[in-house]
Amino acid sequence: MHFELDEAHREIQRVVREFCEREVKPHARRWDETGEFPREVVRQLGELGVMGISVPEEFGGAGMDALAVAVVIEEVARHDGSLALTVASHNGLGSGQIRYFASDAQKRKYLVPLARGEKLAAWGLTEAGSGSDAAGLRTSAVRRGDRWILNGSKMFITQGTVGDVFVVLARTSPEKAQKGITAFILEKGMKGFSQRAIHGKLGMRSSDTAELHFEDVEVPDENRVGEVDHGFLNTLTILDRGRITIGALAVGLARGALEEARAYAKERQAFGKPIAEFQAIAFMLADMATETDAARLLVHRAAALADAGLPFVREASMAKLFASEAAMRATTKAIQIHGGYGFTRDFPVERYFRDAKLCEIGEGTSEIQRVVIARSILR
Repeated sequence: MHFELDEAHREIQRVVREFCEREVKPHARRWDETGEFPREVVRQLGELGVMGISVPEEFGGAGMDALAVAVVIEEVARHDGSLALTVASHNGLGSGQIRYFASDAQKRKYLVPLARGEKLAAWGLTEAGSGSDAAGLRTSAVRRGDRWILNGSKMFITQGTVGDVFVVLARTSPEKAQKGITAFILEKGMKGFSQRAIHGKLGMRSSDTAELHFEDVEVPDENRVGEVDHGFLNTLTILDRGRITIGALAVGLARGALEEARAYAKERQAFGKPIAEFQAIAFMLADMATETDAARLLVHRAAALADAGLPFVREASMAKLFASEAAMRATTKAIQIHGGYGFTRDFPVERYFRDAKLCEIGEGTSEIQRVVIARSILR
């Protein structure tokens, strides 16, 4: 059992860390305040290979593993949760379904520009009436010859307005419930396909979020991903892996909050000495450090199991559950350590706090993770 990253993982960690300190940290506050999507930085991440980090080299990617994805996302989230969410969703959701279940022809057409960061991917599963009950989606796809007609809508879709390639789940055999759902690739600009940005979010404000609407959208059968009615079964695989990336994102936010709180506690004076010397503050930092390390170990364990081809569903849920809730505890403590300043935008801890909340909701709520874990234990 090894607890240290190997040379390849340390190198990608170093490259992304230096890039984020130079290109992300100075701008994260402004992006959050304005809701601006950082297109230029995303393009630069594509040039670094980050937007296709786990895509095979033959399709334009870096060909690295799930552990590398976790390492990269933690580094990005350390400075900007919104950008980390963009990287995570692009790699793990839209691009992920194409990478695992699309034909070689589809991969050559779509995966290559996605891996290079020339285009952005989005993934359409969630609807206004189906979140945790994902199989309850109502978007429909009816076959007409060699084409499918899609009608319906999707909600809370990351990269919804800035994306170029969309993997959309639709019901093709209503009588089969979750076994009657199929995935399709849509492109921005298709007739009848529209997007509407969602503004006013609590956190992750510079990550693009939108509603998708389909009105008699014609999709050629060659854009169908995988077998008819197998889309939801394939989706479960995507969600399992996505929980590792969201866990890594949460670790990055917790680590960022810890580092900011430690620096502030060593500088801030009260009663003639730095507040870090008071046991109440020191113990909060100790708890934050312990839980952040524990969360990282859970995330890396799940990634290592996935990379080894071993069962990892329960471990991914454990990692996502613990890391997301640890991030909320860490960011809450960071604000407390900052006192009144933590309640202002003068310091980044309030942004970490707002961003961390999504980790308890997105890609399976904490409640759903407990269901998954409990079922595994009791089976």
